[in-house]
Amino acid sequence: MHIIDKINQRIREKKPFYSFEYFPPATEAGLHNLYARIEQMVALEPIFVDITWGAGGSTNEKTLGIAENLQKFFGLDVMMHLTCTNMPIEQLDEVLEKARAAGIRNILALRGDPARDSSVWERVEGGFTYAYELVSHIRARFGDEFCIAVAGYPEGHLEAEDKDTCTGYLKHKVDCGADFVITQLFFDINEYAGFLERCD
Repeated sequence: MHIIDKINQRIREKKPFYSFEYFPPATEAGLHNLYARIEQMVALEPIFVDITWGAGGSTNEKTLGIAENLQKFFGLDVMMHLTCTNMPIEQLDEVLEKARAAGIRNILALRGDPARDSSVWERVEGGFTYAYELVSHIRARFGDEFCIAVAGYPEGHLEAEDKDTCTGYLKHKVDCGADFVITQLFFDINEYAGFLERCD
C-alpha cells in the first residue's frame, strides 16, 4: 500500500500516527536481534517502517531483504531508502526492479551522504547529483507504482546557502513527483514552525 494514502486517511480521521526506522545490522546475530525486536514493536501498530540504505549501496542486498521480510512475515508497510551515492542509473534501476518484484511500493529518495572513504559528496559516473533527479527518474520509469518520499531540512541543509534556498530545492523535489516530505531530525520546535511557514 502507498504510505501517503495511510497518512492522508489518518489526517482525515484526525488520528495521530508514527513510524519506525531501522538500519541493516552488520552481523547475522544483529539481524536476528533486529527481527526479534521488530516482532515486539509490531504490536505498537506503526503506519509504516523504513529501512536505511548504506553508503554507496553497501548494504543494498540487506536493505532489500529486510524490507521484503518485514512486509511478507510481519505484515508491515515498508519504505526503503534509496540514495544516489555511488549508484549509476543502471544500478538504481536494478534495485527498483527488485523492490517492485518484492512488493515494496514506497521509496525515500535521497541524494545520500558522502561515500565512506570521502568527506565530500561526489557524483558517480552515470549517476545523479541531486535527489530531485532520482525522483524524476522513478516517476518517468515507473509512473505511480511507487510512493516517493523526500527529505526536508527544518534547520537548513549544510550545503545550502540559506533556508529559503533549501526550501526551493525541496519544492523542486515535490514538483518532480514526491508524494510527501520527511524532515531531518531537529531539536527546536521554532525551527519546525519556520519550516512550515516557508513551505506554505
